[in-house]
Amino acid sequence: MGSPIASSALVESVLAGQMSAIARLITHAEVGGEVCQDALAEIYRHTGKAHIVGITGVPGSGKSALVARLCKMIRGARRRVGVIAIDPSSPFSGGSILGDRIRMNELVEDTGVFIRSMATRGALGGLARAALSGVDILDAAGYDVVLIETVGVGQDEVDVVQAVHTTVVVSAPGLGDDVQAIKAGVLEIADIHVVSKCDRPDANKTITDLKMMLQMGEQPLQENNWKVPLISTSAVSGEGIQELLSIIDGHLEALKLSGDLQIRRRRIAETRLLKSAENILRDEFERQQEGKISELTNRMMSGNIHPYAAAQILLNQVRGELEL
Repeated sequence: MGSPIASSALVESVLAGQMSAIARLITHAEVGGEVCQDALAEIYRHTGKAHIVGITGVPGSGKSALVARLCKMIRGARRRVGVIAIDPSSPFSGGSILGDRIRMNELVEDTGVFIRSMATRGALGGLARAALSGVDILDAAGYDVVLIETVGVGQDEVDVVQAVHTTVVVSAPGLGDDVQAIKAGVLEIADIHVVSKCDRPDANKTITDLKMMLQMGEQPLQENNWKVPLISTSAVSGEGIQELLSIIDGHLEALKLSGDLQIRRRRIAETRLLKSAENILRDEFERQQEGKISELTNRMMSGNIHPYAAAQILLNQVRGELEL
């Protein structure tokens, strides 16, 4: 992908739905580069058709198994589905797809399913830096539904709500920190609440606790008068999966009917803008590590300048170089 011609050919292959081309362009998006940005700009012009769904929840809540079941159900409806799974592991040591490669083996041969695992690479908010570019690529390639599975849930990991049309928060019985995560401010980000592993004997208590929290929270109706539902599911038996998919589809229809889908799309666009700006600044800061940052750090160490003032100087210098 070193030339504009190669870039154009790759984009055309992605738009034609060729899986090898999709995988290659996502890899380039993770690495970055000017030619890659040209290709992604062209891809972006062909987006806006897929239903983007975020699946989030604490580690161990059964997100990966739920995603696998959802993929099968979506394929049963003759729709194509893409999955971007955010992997918390190091980009150097690698990591497993969706946290459990074995569960996804049945889907590997299905050309209507595309699964990609991405390392967070230090990104905050539970989203890898190239995750949204990956969503664009799958959207443009003709996938009807794109699922983003995040690393986990916490106060710093609710960015997914700013990047999707529908947010599904997954809880599970037997996880002591699960309730704590919900208390940490995740309760209100859900469009749909799911209690997974409902075949376990302690599932009813989790469902009851969550219902009580939802009632105590006195959540107002969302902008489209959508009342957040609570669904119990089992990835083992398949219980509740069809109902969950129907509700996910129903949420999209509610957004369309109310006109709020456009509001969410605008919110996603604003998020993309800010994230891109952050990435440009972060890359520039890293480039300056041995230059201006080192000089300003020395001044801080000697007590000649406050960190805030040093940051302002650094930002002004970067602004000048980027011609902002």
